[in-house]
Amino acid sequence: MSSTQVAGLTKAVHDLSITDNGTKQPKERSNIRPTHKPTSSTSSITKLLSKHAAPHPFSASAGSGTTAGNRIALGPHASSTNLLKKSSQISLKSQIPSPVKVVKKTTPLVDIGKYDGGLEADNVERGEKVYGDAAKELALDSSYGKPQHVEWRLTSFDIGRPLGKGKFGRVYMVRTKCEPHYILALKTLYKSEIVQSKVEKQIRREIEIQQNLRHPHVLRLYGYFHDEKRIFLMLEFAGKGELYKQLHKAGSFSERRSSRYIAQMTDALRYLHSKHVIHRDIKPENLLIGINGELKIGDFGWSVHAPGNRRTTLCGTLDYLPPEMVEGRDHSEKVDLWALGVLTYEFLCGVPPFEDMSGYNATYKRIAKVDLKIPPHVSAEARDLITKLLQYNPEKRLALDKVAVHPWIVKYQPRGHSNGDTA
Repeated sequence: MSSTQVAGLTKAVHDLSITDNGTKQPKERSNIRPTHKPTSSTSSITKLLSKHAAPHPFSASAGSGTTAGNRIALGPHASSTNLLKKSSQISLKSQIPSPVKVVKKTTPLVDIGKYDGGLEADNVERGEKVYGDAAKELALDSSYGKPQHVEWRLTSFDIGRPLGKGKFGRVYMVRTKCEPHYILALKTLYKSEIVQSKVEKQIRREIEIQQNLRHPHVLRLYGYFHDEKRIFLMLEFAGKGELYKQLHKAGSFSERRSSRYIAQMTDALRYLHSKHVIHRDIKPENLLIGINGELKIGDFGWSVHAPGNRRTTLCGTLDYLPPEMVEGRDHSEKVDLWALGVLTYEFLCGVPPFEDMSGYNATYKRIAKVDLKIPPHVSAEARDLITKLLQYNPEKRLALDKVAVHPWIVKYQPRGHSNGDTA
């Protein structure tokens, strides 16, 4: 690969933004019908939310000890300048007198684990080509429309260990082949299965929402691309994995750890609501932990952009549904306040507050009646917060700005407000 190509690809990593279809058309892919050109999900994100840019936990400033050659997150530091400098240095080798030995420093690559061949196996056994309006809806490519961008493909990455499985495909730890070898989580979605489930618009909405968010406690979506059968999402890699697994292993969290997680959730939800985004599916399974122990909201499959703040669709996880959704009434962003209360309870007690082992109907009834029973080991401060969030009337639920300064939250705030520390 020439230095120009390397610089171009590195700039693509730096710029990773979604734009409208430009006037310069890329070459059509052989495995896509000509009428299904790649489309961008939104018009532009170059001006969005820059002050909320997510931190890069593997940078030197984060104290992780990881070298620049092993960066974990894509971001504003991924400039082609350094690579251009390296290229110019290499080109000067012939001018150095023979007694001088040039030693090129190299840094070890982050171990991404062993690839199990799952993507190829899946692609043979599952999924079909889609056509017509569905194909147009799902022909998404974030690199389309900018002449300087190199088109992302599956071959752009070294694939490592599997991180998990979703309804529509798998998630793998990957590393970009181009320097400086960024680490990402690559999520696959099978188009035909999306169409069969009739969630084309929902998936597109999920991508549109997540790609525009910039917050340290919201998982970044850096870009996306597709082939004839699949959509690939290039996601921030959360180094410590799923919060649910940690909660299941521990049984429950300490008040200190729970308080700090809820503080981070509160901060993230305040940001989402300021952008008129209602998540609607807050639960441990949708939360991830970054390399520094910071919480990240990682799934936007049920989220909705609702400027009117009123929705009627029943969705989400039963244990986390508020009374207004159980009873089929209109709901607003205050469903996330209820879920925050349920999450607080589950962190401290290990189970959701309204779970009833006798069946769904019993759980529904307990939610509708707000049949809340808090164990005695829960502190008075935590009990107060849970009670104020789990209110039948949405308008009576404690607002997020008041949650942020609640005594139980303030009590465990670390000095310097470094919420990532959950030790």
